Amino acid sequence: MNFTKTTEQSSKYEHLEKMSVSELLTNINKEDKTVPLAVEKALPQIEALVSKVVEKMKLGGRLFYIGAGTSGRLGIVDASECPPTFGVPFDLVNGIIAGGDKAIRKAVENAEDNTTQAWIDLQEQNISTNDVVIGIAASGTTPYVIEGLKKCNDNDIVTGCITCNEGSPLALTANFPIVVVVGPEFVTGSSRMKAGTAQKLVLNMISTATMIQLGKVKGNKMVDMQLSNDKLVDRGVKMIMSEIPVNYEKASELLMEFGSVRKAVEHWK
Repeated sequence: MNFTKTTEQSSKYEHLEKMSVSELLTNINKEDKTVPLAVEKALPQIEALVSKVVEKMKLGGRLFYIGAGTSGRLGIVDASECPPTFGVPFDLVNGIIAGGDKAIRKAVENAEDNTTQAWIDLQEQNISTNDVVIGIAASGTTPYVIEGLKKCNDNDIVTGCITCNEGSPLALTANFPIVVVVGPEFVTGSSRMKAGTAQKLVLNMISTATMIQLGKVKGNKMVDMQLSNDKLVDRGVKMIMSEIPVNYEKASELLMEFGSVRKAVEHWK
């Protein structure tokens, strides 16, 4: 199948090694500014996928991100932030990377070319038709991700994707494709740059909008966040003070007693 990989096209900039630090930073920033506009064009696609994720989670389903390299790492970052931010179980949103956890830090040779491992990895998580699997690949051609989604499709599991190439095999495989066309990278082919930024923005949108729809935010506050460090405890105390008429000391007592902002406020009221 022929399609143009815009993520692999030659940079619009030449002779990078001759640029000053100021020129390098200015030009990278100039390219980065285009990313949110590219994401904006994909908002209808993002909305369709988020709506499906919310629907499935209300039925007891989970969300899985699968990817290789940078894409896999970005999925893991987003998934790992959901429990502390929204107080959800650690296995509600899951990040799976080609090559396993050791690939988070160090590239695993040929892991992304394995056509059978993604489905094996998903089966180890007892994947079911209540779940949603989102494949992440800037190129849209990563075999690990594409073949994983194909197996999900064969087993009536909802699939989505985040990619940066229009008409890619991945976009054509997913039930709910999200395609953010960011164009050539500043350093030719370095899709950890604009493409990676686009993927991060979309992942933020998917998880945050989903959790808000599931009632994990009240007003604009993370009322179910885990109190895992002093900064978050202090934030929680101040959130309680903004909701009910108590001083810092009393709010702190309530937070320690009930373990979450939501429960402390609900008890008081």
